[in-house]
Order: sequence, then C-alpha cells, then structure tokens
Amino acid sequence: MNRVKQVIKVSLIGVVTNLVLVAFKAFVGLVSGSISIISDALNNLSDAISSIVTIVGMLLAGKKPDKKHPYGYGKIEHVSALVVGLIIFVTGASLLIESVQKIVEPELASFDVPMLIIITAGIFVKFFLGRFVKKRGEALNSDSLVASGSDALFDVAISTATLAGALITFIFNITIDGWLGLIISAFVIKTAIEIATDSISHIIGERIDSDLAFKIKKAVSKNKEVLGAYDLTLHKYGPERMIGSIHIEVEDRLTAREIHLLTRKISEKIFNDFGVILTIGIYAANTEKTEYAEIKKEIEKLIKKYPGVLQMHGYYVDSDKKLISFDLVFDFKEKDVSKIIDEIKTIIEKKHPKYTVNVVADTDFSD
Repeated sequence: MNRVKQVIKVSLIGVVTNLVLVAFKAFVGLVSGSISIISDALNNLSDAISSIVTIVGMLLAGKKPDKKHPYGYGKIEHVSALVVGLIIFVTGASLLIESVQKIVEPELASFDVPMLIIITAGIFVKFFLGRFVKKRGEALNSDSLVASGSDALFDVAISTATLAGALITFIFNITIDGWLGLIISAFVIKTAIEIATDSISHIIGERIDSDLAFKIKKAVSKNKEVLGAYDLTLHKYGPERMIGSIHIEVEDRLTAREIHLLTRKISEKIFNDFGVILTIGIYAANTEKTEYAEIKKEIEKLIKKYPGVLQMHGYYVDSDKKLISFDLVFDFKEKDVSKIIDEIKTIIEKKHPKYTVNVVADTDFSD
C-alpha cells in the first residue's frame, strides 16, 4: 500500500472514531446542560473535519507533476495542515465565547453515573487514537497526521479536565463549568496557533535538517576525486520530494569526461540513498605552485579575525588573469557583509599587488 493510501486510511479511522465520540459527548452535554462537555464534543467534531481536510489534501498532493507545476503538488500537505490549524482555532474561539457567557450566567449541570462512564470511555478512546495517528504520521512523514495525533493526545487532557469538572458537580453540587470551558478553549487556541505556525514555516521553507546535511556531504565526499563538498541546498516539495544542489571541489587537471562521470555517479548515489535530486556544481582546486597554497593559508588566518565569517571555500588562483577568487559563508546575524569583504580584499591585494581578488558572499544554507 502506497503512502497516500496509508495516510487516507489512518485519517478515515480518525473521522469515524471522532464522529462516534461527538455523538456520545453531544448527548451527554445536551442532557446535562454542561458547556464544557459540549465544548469537548465540538472539539472532537473539529478533529473529524480536520481528518477530512487531511484526506482531501493527500488526494490533491498525490497528483503527478505537470507543465504548470513541474515540482508536483506535495506542498498541499502543508497547506492542509494549515487549514487544520485554522479549523481548530475557529473551534477554540467559539468555545471561548460560549465559556465566557457561561461564567457570566452560570447554570448548574446535572450528571448521572452512565454519563460519567461515557466521558471516561471517551478519554481512553481518544488516548489510543491519538497515539496511533501520531505514530503513523511520524512513520509516514505526514505533517497533517502528526498534527491530528498531537491534537488528539492534547484532547485527552481536555477531556480529563471535563471529567473532573463533572465529578465535582456530581459530588459537591457546585459548577466550575464555565471556567473549565475557558481553560479548554485557551489550550485549543494555543494548539491551533502552533499547528498553523509550523505549517507556514514548512511552506516558507526551513533550514535543512543537520543530520541529513551531514550524511549527504559525507556520502559525496567519500569519492576519492572530491576534495570537499559545499553549498548544499535542499528544497522540499512535500515530504517525499526534495530537489537541491551542491558544489564539489576537484583538482583542476581533471578532464570534462572525468568530471561528467563523477557527477553522474554522485547524483545517482544520492538519489538512491536519500531520494534527493541533486545538481552538482564544480570548484577547481590548484594542483600546481606552492605559492597558491601559502596565499590560501594567509586568507584562512585572516578570516579568523571575523566571527561573522563561518567558512571559506572555492579558493582558486587563475595564473593567466592574475585573479584570486573564493567564497565566504556568512552568519545570518552578520550585518556588515560588504564591509568585511572590502576589508579582506584590500588586505590581500595590498600584500599581493599583482593579483585582483574576487570574493563571493555565500548564504549559510546548511550545516
């Protein structure tokens, strides 16, 4: 069974289970007059709707790439997770309004033992459902399922608080219903904001996972012709599609044929091992003249004086054009990039007047 079908299957289980819980809790809430239990039922209803949104999102995300969208529709999964967050937020806001009204005009709810048993059973059902959905979401790398599972586990705490309020009313004949509803709504809204924020972050584009970046660079550098791997960038078009690029440093005496065979070998290896479509750029490394190696050491020593400079790579000296070129990776916090580059160029050109220095500022895309 492919990933899309598995996610849909898990979502359908969530829909059915939540609708059953809605029916029982709505019945108890209406009969008892408890706003906190009605709120809990509405929260379960939003979970069912969220699962339906996940199913629709998966069906759309599973569409094959076309001319207009050559990278596929995978990012729709993140959009569906955002919609889930908005649905939960609206639910939380509605609960908040109802709870405030209940605090202003309190009414004593009435419970009996069967009602309390139904609420307790709902807590256990929601706990096992939440664990199941979240675990499957992590295994299937589905933001929507993980969000739904996390929300379900959080609902366990909400339902437990609801049960506590019902027990207090049942035993002591006092009501804290409105206040419980207020607390529940606040946590629901908080969860919604977290889910939406996380989804937006994925849509904007996040930094590459450090572990994945190290593994890819290590795999690339295992080739004996590769002297270094730099500038790794990855763009996610859904959980299962990643496209990126990397620069490798090789000796400048390699032929075009040798470089062609090397880059094809690396691209195939990275795709097979990591599922990443990788474009490979080339940095040439000088293989002659020890003078160039000495200049490189001078530059490496110089850039250590600038905390905002994280790395130097792509160093090459063109003897014909009398050009020294290299890239500097800057920390995102560094504000004076142009000033630092000008200072470094001036110092090097002053010490080696026969050369022109070209420095490229690189972004710190990956660890």
